[in-house]
Amino acid sequence: MRAVGIILAGGRNDKMGDLTKNRATSALPVGGCYRAIDFPLSSMTNSGIAKVAVITQYNSRSLHDHLSSPKWWDLGSKQGGMFILSPFLSNNDYSLGFRGTADSIYQNLSFLKRSNEPYVIISSGDCVYKMDFNEIVSYHESKNADITIAYRKVPENEDIRRYGVMELDEDERVIDLEEQPLEPQSDLASIGVYVISRPLLIELIETIVSDGRFDLVRDLFSKYRKRLRIYGYLYTGYWSNISRTNSYFECNMDFLKREIRNEFIAEFPFIKTKPKDEPPAKYNTMADVTNCLVGSGAILNGNARDSVIFRRVFTGEHSFVKNSVIMEGTYVGNNCVVEYAILDKEVTLHNGARVIGSPEFPLVVAKGSEVRA
Repeated sequence: MRAVGIILAGGRNDKMGDLTKNRATSALPVGGCYRAIDFPLSSMTNSGIAKVAVITQYNSRSLHDHLSSPKWWDLGSKQGGMFILSPFLSNNDYSLGFRGTADSIYQNLSFLKRSNEPYVIISSGDCVYKMDFNEIVSYHESKNADITIAYRKVPENEDIRRYGVMELDEDERVIDLEEQPLEPQSDLASIGVYVISRPLLIELIETIVSDGRFDLVRDLFSKYRKRLRIYGYLYTGYWSNISRTNSYFECNMDFLKREIRNEFIAEFPFIKTKPKDEPPAKYNTMADVTNCLVGSGAILNGNARDSVIFRRVFTGEHSFVKNSVIMEGTYVGNNCVVEYAILDKEVTLHNGARVIGSPEFPLVVAKGSEVRA
C-alpha cells in the first residue's frame, strides 16, 4: 500500500485509575487474548501497510514488551517494519516528553522524511476496530482531499462530548470540528483515524510547532479546516474507545456478542497478536460455564456466566463469576463471588471473597492485589 502508518499510543490517562497506573491504555487486554493496540496495528498490516511507527510515552514498558517482535503483525521484513518511537533527550531538548500529539510527530519527523510513500495514515492506539485503509485512501483520492477524517454516527445513549465532533456539508466536507465540545452541534464524531499526504503533514507539523502549537486536532485539523480541503469518511463497523473504565468494560462485554466477536475473530482478515504457547483451557467436573470467552491455560472449576476470562486464570469450586473481566494469571478461590468487576492481572481472591460492582460502576481490583473474605 502507498502509505506509512503512525499509531499514537503515548497519551497519559488518569481517568482509569489502577488500570492505567502502570500501563498505557493501548496495552490494555481486550477480548480474551488481545491488547488494544493489536486492532489498529492489524488493520494497517492487513491493508498492506509495510511500515508502521508506534509513538509511545507514558507507562510504555508493557507495550514495548508486547511489540518486541514485529513478525507477529507481518512487520518483520527488511523493507519497512515496525518503529517504536519514544521521547529522547537531545541538544534541542524541550522537556522530558512530548508536548502533544503534533509534537510527538514533530520530534520524529525523520521517520516521515526518510519514507517514500505518498500518504500517511494516523490512528489512535486505544480504539478497538477493524478497517480496510485501502477504502479510505481511495475515498481520499476521489475527493481530492488534503485531509480525510474517519467518523461515525454516535447513538443517543452515548455521550458524544467525549469526542471530536464534526459538522459536514452535503459533499461530506468538514465545515466545523471541535474537540470535546460542551454543546455538540451534530451526532458525528471523529474516530481518531486520519489520512493526509506525507509532504503536507511534514509541512503543517513544522508550521504549527514553530508557532508553539502542539495538538494535532485542535491546532491543525480544526484550525486549518477552512484553508484545506478536509473531508469526512463514514465508518460503519464496530468501534470503541476504551480510555475510560466503563467503556473498557463495555467493550469486553461486546465480545460476548456473536456478531461482534466474529467480526474480529472469525472473519478474514484476522486481528493479529503476540501468541502465548499455553495449553487449551481446562473445564473440570464442577465447572458450569455459559457465554464466556476463556483464554488458553485457564482452569475452571466453578460457575461462570457472561464474562471474559483471560489466560491462566484459575477459578475454584463453587465460585461464581458473572458479568466480569478476569485478566491473566488471576486466582479465584473456592466459594468466591465476582460480579460486575474487573480483576487486573495476578489478583488473588482467597476462599469466600466477594467482589461485587454494578453495571454503571464495575469494581476494579488492582494488579497483584489480594482480597480476603
